[in-house]
Amino acid sequence: MGSRHHSIGVKQVIPYEWMRKTARFMLAGMSAKEIRQELHAALSAAGKQVQSGERSAWTRTFLVNNLMAIWPSPSVELTPFRDRALRALHENPDQELAIHWAMISSVYPFWFNTARQTGRLLSLQAQTTQAQIVSRLKEQYGDRQTVSRYARFVVRSFVDWGVLKDTGFAGNYQRAEPIGIATRELTALLLEGALLATPEGKAPLTVLLGSPAFFPFYLPAMRGEALIENGGCLKLVRYGLDDELLALAK
Repeated sequence: MGSRHHSIGVKQVIPYEWMRKTARFMLAGMSAKEIRQELHAALSAAGKQVQSGERSAWTRTFLVNNLMAIWPSPSVELTPFRDRALRALHENPDQELAIHWAMISSVYPFWFNTARQTGRLLSLQAQTTQAQIVSRLKEQYGDRQTVSRYARFVVRSFVDWGVLKDTGFAGNYQRAEPIGIATRELTALLLEGALLATPEGKAPLTVLLGSPAFFPFYLPAMRGEALIENGGCLKLVRYGLDDELLALAK
């Protein structure tokens, strides 16, 4: 288990459009240094600062650092997954939200866990609140002030990404219409992202396919053999009479 499983990491709202821009810079063959410079310049020009002066520079730097850690400069252990995700983006531009979701979940497990708690609550009720999500997260991460603050960034990111919708009440959210995931390859990518976000790196296949962290998507029922045929870094372990465990191949 790496330090990313313990940390929170997301220090700003991650706008979906800037995730897309960062990935497009990668697909265009730009270096990490060039992308960092371009992001700073573009964010400054777009007026993404929340305040003027020094504070705005900090805010922009936090966002750029988050974006750089996701696509251009992930940790070494995540680089092969990043490369497969980039190929998937090139081949499946119409499914880019799912690919970005897989990538950010692998880099920032706090994002994945916030999604999981959000999905659990939405499976029980039509709407949920930020306070309910934070309460669930504190059971996992402890009663830290940073949990409340950074969870708010993630939840507002969900709204920006279009997977949650604001209701008429502040801090109250409802699910947007889920997106269907049609291919084996994209399903495998999402599941691998989930395993990378999980300290154990393994889980029963049925649990993964039904994970509330995938509340923005419809995942197809699928046997393990079909997923590992896609290559990647997944392996299948059978246990019991007809149960399958999906794990990261190390």
